[in-house]
Amino acid sequence: MPELTPVARRALRARAHHLRPVVTVGAGGLTPAVLEEIDARLKRHELIKVRVAGERREERETLIGSICSALDARPVQHIGRILVLYRENPGEPVPGAPPRASRDNGKRHTKRGHRMPQKARSST
Repeated sequence: MPELTPVARRALRARAHHLRPVVTVGAGGLTPAVLEEIDARLKRHELIKVRVAGERREERETLIGSICSALDARPVQHIGRILVLYRENPGEPVPGAPPRASRDNGKRHTKRGHRMPQKARSST
């Protein structure tokens, strides 16, 4: 998987802003069970937050590198004890997940999100 461009990283950070951590790496560190859980969550959601408990910054940097290399994921953001990871899921879309296409589907909207009325055609 290629590295994320700055534009892609910014968009992923925006998408991850409202997410809550779905996996916690506890005092036991990065165990195979934790890696399996992170892998399962990445398959399901593509973009996840991971909380790391009780680690120093240098150890968290090593931890995010280990996770990304083991699971072929990309680091998006590291703020405090929260890591944001991304791995594209090329398989079929997950039921209940938002569509990957743009939200407007080619329809014109105003600033407030309302659809613009279609202009009536004159019959001349």
